[in-house]
Amino acid sequence: MTPEEMADLAHLRRARDLIDRDYAEPLDVPAMARTALMSPAHFSRKFRAAYGETPYSYLMTRRIERAKALLRQGTSVSDTCVAVGCTSLGSFSSRFTEIVGFTPSQYRARDHRDLEVVPSCVSKVATRPRRTTVSV
Repeated sequence: MTPEEMADLAHLRRARDLIDRDYAEPLDVPAMARTALMSPAHFSRKFRAAYGETPYSYLMTRRIERAKALLRQGTSVSDTCVAVGCTSLGSFSSRFTEIVGFTPSQYRARDHRDLEVVPSCVSKVATRPRRTTVSV
């Protein structure tokens, strides 16, 4: 790996850390790219190559991951939507359903007691949203 590639990875990690930390804030690709010291288009290409998904997709995965935790605690769907940084309840519900396979209300109503005995480090990995392709 060249020194330039190593520097790019360090910048990409800085942007990923920003997403992980500030997922509930209004973030867009240009803001993430500024953190990585790259142009938005270059940043998007490099991020996808390094992490296997676009920056926006990664941000939404973080938001849905946090939303699942809030819904398991009994937080209302609308409060969860706002808490994770989404501005549209409809868009949040659609994206949640697309990624998780249940509507937020259905997910909230499910029995989550089986996760109470699992250590949080394992639970985090086991409940991480995974994108699946839907065949039409």
